[in-house]
Amino acid sequence: MAKTVLVTGISGFIAKHVAVAFLNEGYQVRGTVRSVSKTGPVEETLARHADTSKLSFVEADLMSDTGWNEAVKGCDCVAHLASPFPMAQPKDENDVIRPAVDGTLRVLKAAVKSKVKRFVQTSSSVAIMYGHGHNKLAFNEDDWSVVDGNGITPYAKSKTLAEKAARDFVAEHGGSMHFATVNPGLVLGPALDGTIGTSLEVVEMMMTGKYPGAPKMTMPVVDVRDIAKMHVIAMETTEPSGGRYAGVTDVVWLIDIARALRAGLGDKARKAPKFELPNLMVRLVGMFDPAVRSILPELGLDRSMDNSRTRKALGIEFISADDAAVASAESLIEHGLV
Repeated sequence: MAKTVLVTGISGFIAKHVAVAFLNEGYQVRGTVRSVSKTGPVEETLARHADTSKLSFVEADLMSDTGWNEAVKGCDCVAHLASPFPMAQPKDENDVIRPAVDGTLRVLKAAVKSKVKRFVQTSSSVAIMYGHGHNKLAFNEDDWSVVDGNGITPYAKSKTLAEKAARDFVAEHGGSMHFATVNPGLVLGPALDGTIGTSLEVVEMMMTGKYPGAPKMTMPVVDVRDIAKMHVIAMETTEPSGGRYAGVTDVVWLIDIARALRAGLGDKARKAPKFELPNLMVRLVGMFDPAVRSILPELGLDRSMDNSRTRKALGIEFISADDAAVASAESLIEHGLV
């Protein structure tokens, strides 16, 4: 009998890819949504890439206890992807921290109660690389973001606190449940439909020429197809419980993403930035643009990520950052978004 995996927040950009990966591996996939009345478009999207005869949906919300016991009932494993991801940071940081932390613990408590065997949490590289300023620029899977560090965003804080809360909970209450996290960088790659969420908005803004140049900052980048693959491997691995897998193909300057778009798409990417903006100009724009304001602490930080342990443990070779960027743009064009 096929294993059943619960995919939380299945309507999200990354979660749809993860659901497809599990379906194509023969799993029964149960996806959580806030309302099952709105699952039609999600099922239509997944059906273009996998056999959805083993797909079902259940209602559950991160901010409510209702529905989670029923959601995990009978599941062998859980892939927890649901978490708020704002482009501009909220005025009240608890607007993203509470759903991330409390929601993760709700899902974990229900999973332990139902004796779920395996649990993979989608964390983030922002739980590894942020809040250090210029004091630390080289990172690996052992590192943690500094939640009270200079300039750390509510989103980065939410992902860090949610992962730490999950690990603490599993250590105390998890029993024999196998736990791991996948920590993606900026997730690029093809969108399966017109719902792109925040991840691809960086490429969308470049393709539409929203900013004349690129801020001088680095981003850890990964392709969504690799992140989906990592979830399946992390769920099935014989590695010890507690694995922390950094999903990063490379750390690149934003201008390099723009250059990849121009090289790969030619005239279709003519609006992509051609140069880096002076830091002073970015700071001036940040006075009026909340999305820009949130990146100011990252200006000029030449960071790196050594995730050789992840590559070895999961046996994965990552799609290049250039190919991920071009695939993002091609799908935005395909879905009429740029």
